[in-house]
Amino acid sequence: MADSSEFFYPRSRYYGQVKPENLIFNANLQEFAQRVSYISNLETGGKLPPEVAYQEIKALWKQLKHTKKQLGIGKNPFQDEDSSTAS
Repeated sequence: MADSSEFFYPRSRYYGQVKPENLIFNANLQEFAQRVSYISNLETGGKLPPEVAYQEIKALWKQLKHTKKQLGIGKNPFQDEDSSTAS
């Protein structure tokens, strides 16, 4: 890989409904998962105390929930379903 950020922060392809808010939330969700993995590995390796790991993951979770709320993800789950099947 030419770019080290792609190595350290890999992104998976998105297969869901392509809407800007879904793409943003997916990117945030992937970043959350990556950071939780790092924190878990540091805690497992004894480099981070369990309580600190818990607090960091809890803070990341709150950020993800806040992003979900701001983007309106899940408010009207069937809003675009009828329009996409009508064509």
